[in-house]
Amino acid sequence: MDIQYIDHFTIRSRPQDVDTLRDFYGDVLGLRAGPRPDFRFPGYWMYLGDRPVVHIAGSLPVDGPMAPKGRPGSTGQFDHVSFRTSDLDAVRTKLDSLGISYEGIPVPGFDLYQLFFYDPVGLKVELTFDVQRDGDLQKSD
Repeated sequence: MDIQYIDHFTIRSRPQDVDTLRDFYGDVLGLRAGPRPDFRFPGYWMYLGDRPVVHIAGSLPVDGPMAPKGRPGSTGQFDHVSFRTSDLDAVRTKLDSLGISYEGIPVPGFDLYQLFFYDPVGLKVELTFDVQRDGDLQKSD
């Protein structure tokens, strides 16, 4: 077996929440909705460049619960997904303007800095910044 990279992750949601999730991953992370197979349930494939990295599947019951905005939901043993990015100041400004609460922490012993926040269905999202590229981020908080 020659594993090359993580291809995508899938978020299962209620059908009525797929547009909210599409907007969140589009507005917050800059992903765009693109081609998706004609499945029997609504959803989106959200693209990063030419790769569909987030699959949104409206396959849960319509009357099931949705986690409150900004609050963690039950994701079983799965804790979070991380995207590598840059320009911490611009990201913080964007999250602040969208009213998204976040927590920032340095990674002990590594030149990395992380921001954590939650999507509309309670999945934890991490944005990871390279301290060498973005400057002394550990003094940013």
